[in-house]
Amino acid sequence: MRSPDRPPPAGCATRPVLRYERGQATEDDDRLAEEVPVAMHFDGRPFAVMMATPCDLEDFARGFALTEGRVASIDDIVSVEVSEVLEGITVDVRTAGNTPSGETRRGELPGRSGCGICGSRELEDVVRHPGPVGSGPTVTPAAIEHALQLLRASQPINAFTGSVHAAAWALPDGTLIHVREDVGRHNALDKLIGVLLTSRVDTNEGFVAITSRASYEMVTKAAVAGITVVVAISAPTALAVHLAADCGVTLVGFARPGRFNVYTRPQRIV
Repeated sequence: MRSPDRPPPAGCATRPVLRYERGQATEDDDRLAEEVPVAMHFDGRPFAVMMATPCDLEDFARGFALTEGRVASIDDIVSVEVSEVLEGITVDVRTAGNTPSGETRRGELPGRSGCGICGSRELEDVVRHPGPVGSGPTVTPAAIEHALQLLRASQPINAFTGSVHAAAWALPDGTLIHVREDVGRHNALDKLIGVLLTSRVDTNEGFVAITSRASYEMVTKAAVAGITVVVAISAPTALAVHLAADCGVTLVGFARPGRFNVYTRPQRIV
């Protein structure tokens, strides 16, 4: 049970629970991650509704705007306004009105769940092919293991609840400089990308570590942000491997202490 004088971290809550063990019931408090609907608006117009952990939402808005093709760069974002409403949270991103090259403003999506697909009207909205990424850094196995060790100790929400994903930015030696958490794995990555953009981090000089599987969407978002190396603790999908090879991303899966698999562009792992 949580100590009463210790407030939960942002994005967490406690709820009463009746625990059963060997036929005996005990009243207790359980530690839970918060999950709320976040309505994403662009220039006052609704675009999508995501289920997300309600913290670091300005970072999420900036990363989401870039990876979902609503802006071409961080400089196209004029402001981000986060407002709590009765049903959840509204995030309004004001932009300079510049649409990325080759993109058109389609009609607003009727809604999107945490999976990031629901509500997409066209196939091209789902499977996007980013352009090629840069040369990227060289990374040693020791640096990957170091980043994973640091990541395990850098997740306050997960330490409290055991139920959220994280995405972390690591320097080539494995040192972590930014970590973001969320109930949705792609939300965590968008939050990380948002803070990287705001901090003007060179995404060609480091790698991302994620505590989830490497789906096609994770690879796509990373590539759009210029990230060249993605390290996942779980499996990649076949489509993720295809997209990573196509845009030049080094994709590492099943990363564990002392072992990992490299699926694409292995020359960056030395």
